Amino acid sequence: MNIKLQDLILDPYPLRTLATKIIKKLEIGSYEYRVKIGALERPHNAYCVYTASVLAKKLGFQRISVLEFGVAGGNGLLNLEYHTQKISKLLSIDIDIYGFDSGCGLPKPSDYKDIPYVWKKGFYKMDVPKLKSRLKKSKLVLGDLKNTSKDFFEKYNPAPIGTIIYDLDFYSSTVAAMNMLGAGEKYYLPRVFCFFDDISGSNTELYNEYTGERLSINEFNSSHKDAKFTLPYHLLARKIVETWYHGIRILHFFKHSRYNDFVSKENLQAPCR
Repeated sequence: MNIKLQDLILDPYPLRTLATKIIKKLEIGSYEYRVKIGALERPHNAYCVYTASVLAKKLGFQRISVLEFGVAGGNGLLNLEYHTQKISKLLSIDIDIYGFDSGCGLPKPSDYKDIPYVWKKGFYKMDVPKLKSRLKKSKLVLGDLKNTSKDFFEKYNPAPIGTIIYDLDFYSSTVAAMNMLGAGEKYYLPRVFCFFDDISGSNTELYNEYTGERLSINEFNSSHKDAKFTLPYHLLARKIVETWYHGIRILHFFKHSRYNDFVSKENLQAPCR
């Protein structure tokens, strides 16, 4: 389980960390339970796809799509296949996966907003034949995102998108991906569960509001009146806040024709005692 003693000593919740790792390793409890406590590989993928699928079912959809921008070697896409298989069986919903990538690795950074002190041209090249041989259901959308984003909806006519994983590293590439969000409401659930991989980082990245993915989010929110990326306050308010919570954003399409459809519990009451 690769647990270091010094890490446990410094951990404010060592017993919880140890228990979670054991539950994850031995797959103890139901899949739904492990999603709830984050005891899975790439728990953000599980959370986003599961929660989107629950919403889709409440709205009467039998099929949704999941997009991953920035496939690289393909480990994230393979992980999404694992989670979608579990969730599809659990909730009786069909889930399609689309992975966007150039296949050639990162392009040359455009300017400081692409954080060239961290990223270099050629990082994260894909072994296309190897990945294709391992994929079971995902569709690879290969090519320059500025081009593939333009004809994606016409070419694939995807089911409503419920989850988007943004792992493009660059500000410029993330903006290109976000340009697809204006395709029309039939291609999206009214609330889309997103994960941005390059939000927190370390002393090297020093991600901030003026570069990278954070800047692309801020600019999108500033320029769109009826669609906004919002923080997952329901996760951030928990007693124990996991690192991956900070990468979650909920994309609200406020003018979506299904946005106001009731999806909560029926007949909530609080009688006087």
